[in-house]
Amino acid sequence: MAAEIEQDAARGPIGRMLAADHARLDALLNRAAADPERIDPVPYGEFRRALLKHIAMEEKILLPAAQRLNGNQALAAAARIRLDHGAIAALLVPTPTPRIVAALRAILNAHNQLEECRGGVYEDCDRLAAAESDRIVAQLRSAPEVPAAPFNDGPKVLPAARRALARAGYDTLLPEES
Repeated sequence: MAAEIEQDAARGPIGRMLAADHARLDALLNRAAADPERIDPVPYGEFRRALLKHIAMEEKILLPAAQRLNGNQALAAAARIRLDHGAIAALLVPTPTPRIVAALRAILNAHNQLEECRGGVYEDCDRLAAAESDRIVAQLRSAPEVPAAPFNDGPKVLPAARRALARAGYDTLLPEES
């Protein structure tokens, strides 16, 4: 607990806000998957909408602001972040199953670490933003909700998700069923 408090104190406003959102998302996913045999649709729906909004906040506000503040150079991890976002979004298309939730958890664990760790994306953004960090946090907080389309379980959905996972280096997370 003391390490978490120390880490939180070391974060700037952007890192604190987005790491807190990660914790909220984790709690929603934990509620949705509390029964390992069945995904609860109510908290999963909330998780899905909130995760889509979180991705949009990073893609439309945070990463462009960081690039602007970095002399119009993308952050070193921006391409990795975007590949992860594509893989995550692809897994949010089909109706959730325990296998899909397990893949989401694995990606989110690695992805959140890349963003939250010392020297990670959020620390870079806080450092670059400095005087603008409060304005960026205000923009992130006021980001609009992202509409979530109905689940799609068509025959092309899981193959497309597997391709998105492979592009992001997660090709073993959603193997074809035997």
